[in-house]
Amino acid sequence: MSTPAGIVSGRRKLRLGVLTAAVTTVLTLLCCVGGAGAFLLTELGGDEKGKLTAALACDPAYQVDLTREMPRFSEYGDGQLRNAAIIIKVGQDLNLPARGWVIALATAMQESALRNLANSTVPASLALPHEGVGSDHDSLGLFQQRPGWGSVQQRMTPSYAARKFYEKMLEVPNWQQRPLTVVAQRVQRSAFPDAYAKHEDLAGRIVNALAGGAARTVEIADKAVCDAAAGARIAASGWTAPIAGGVGSGFRTNERPGHNGVDIAAAKETPIHAAAAGRVLVARCDPDHSGRRDCNRDGWSGKGGCGWFVDILHAGGYITRYCHMVRRPHVVPGQSVEAGQEIGLAGSSGDSSGPHLHFEVHVDADRSPRGAINPVPFMRERGAPLGGTT
Repeated sequence: MSTPAGIVSGRRKLRLGVLTAAVTTVLTLLCCVGGAGAFLLTELGGDEKGKLTAALACDPAYQVDLTREMPRFSEYGDGQLRNAAIIIKVGQDLNLPARGWVIALATAMQESALRNLANSTVPASLALPHEGVGSDHDSLGLFQQRPGWGSVQQRMTPSYAARKFYEKMLEVPNWQQRPLTVVAQRVQRSAFPDAYAKHEDLAGRIVNALAGGAARTVEIADKAVCDAAAGARIAASGWTAPIAGGVGSGFRTNERPGHNGVDIAAAKETPIHAAAAGRVLVARCDPDHSGRRDCNRDGWSGKGGCGWFVDILHAGGYITRYCHMVRRPHVVPGQSVEAGQEIGLAGSSGDSSGPHLHFEVHVDADRSPRGAINPVPFMRERGAPLGGTT
């Protein structure tokens, strides 16, 4: 499978998107090692530690401990992470699925940077403990709640503020299936409704670090199950496997060093699902080596091109690519899609010797080969391992 024609290189950054080969080998054997495993890597920096924690532990029964030493993330300090722990703990006390914790956490990250903010209208006589002064004159606390949400003292109490957020979140129809930014906006009514999405990935990693890998869980028959997000099942992280089937040809193997994704076996006409909520960037027939757009028939090895393919941009600058569809995709450029939404059907168009899905993940919003990372560990860390079943 060749890279789609006309792709322009994006910015190159130092990336820590994948684990080293040696660590990956070990992690393959350690899918779910229990809650204690989530806190074995306390000396690592924030981003590295968050990713490794997600890969090492998945314990749906793990309960947040508000008294323990907080893990370290470069983006937030100890006090902010303790506020994050309170938000998660309230969600656990309410018996809410972990997807709700991720939504609440990302919302508070946007509203207050996880700080319990006062404002200039709070009477000095109240002497309320706070961690800064917000810019909105009548909004308070972790979620910047206005007077209708409760008294000053209540809104400045993190557990109260989190509970009120969850109560409003539960009133949003189908909140577990809808994009995070849609749910958060229905609760908050923000002037910047798209801003919540940028926090989703980090919110998931913090939930993993504080709650035993909970962002990797999916609700099945009202029970949290690790690493089972596929098809209509969406992990708490917001991700799902795009298709069921075993992974065949791998990422940049010795035999195929230019293979920038993985091939997942699938029969013709098998539905392909968006791996996460996002916006469609590309949905078209990719030219073959001769420059022809010839996708309405089966291709062959060496023909060139992705055939009918789709690129989707997700929160955090991630891009997913889906190649070799049997016919024109179900989506169009600019369209917003939800996680798990059917975007096309598996086929064998383009540079393909048989029906399958070629699946790629790119970082830094870079559609070129420079942006490609191995999708196998990436999806496993989000509770949506490739090669699972629906």
